[in-house]
Amino acid sequence: MGSSEEDYNFVFKVVLIGESGVGKTNLLSRFTRNEFNHDSRTTIGVEFSTRTILVGDAVVKAQIWDTAGLERYRAITSAYYRGAVGALVVFDITKHQTYDVVDRWLKELYDHAEASIVVMLVGNKTDLAQTREVPMEEAKMFADNNGLLFVETSALDSTNVEEAFETILKEIFHKVQKQKQRSSQSNTVTLASENPASTAPAQAERRPCCVAL
Repeated sequence: MGSSEEDYNFVFKVVLIGESGVGKTNLLSRFTRNEFNHDSRTTIGVEFSTRTILVGDAVVKAQIWDTAGLERYRAITSAYYRGAVGALVVFDITKHQTYDVVDRWLKELYDHAEASIVVMLVGNKTDLAQTREVPMEEAKMFADNNGLLFVETSALDSTNVEEAFETILKEIFHKVQKQKQRSSQSNTVTLASENPASTAPAQAERRPCCVAL
């Protein structure tokens, strides 16, 4: 099992944030294990699961972190965000108050994470569209105005869950590739450069760990 576990090119840490009860844990379990728990109870602590997918010709190991109830107590620390290259900010389309606080979650994210982090706004629970309180157009416009990716999902019936995670992982991958290209171009022009940033992509290739954008 050990060898297959290590058979990947990149590890991307992606965090799930948003109010308690919006479905973050079920989005995580649906993507990583194809499971949905109707009776999922709030647990205190930080949980993460992994899943490996193919992005282009690279094997990417997604490490998805879930706040696991900590958001209720405002106890999320900077360690949760450390090393994250992607974030899903989740709200419940049937509860407008979970959408109203997206700004606060974004502020916390940008306060603790790298400025280059790829962020996706996710409106969850489309299976309950008959009780929708947040119009899709409103959330889409907010995402566009704030430079966020956007998708609506249902962890219950799997709608767009794969697409959400695959889209953000592809976006992260493309960002990493662009960074490598810029770095190699810069190396050709200034061979004497001692800037440690210029060696980062090469190190990432030799030792595939959490990639910092």
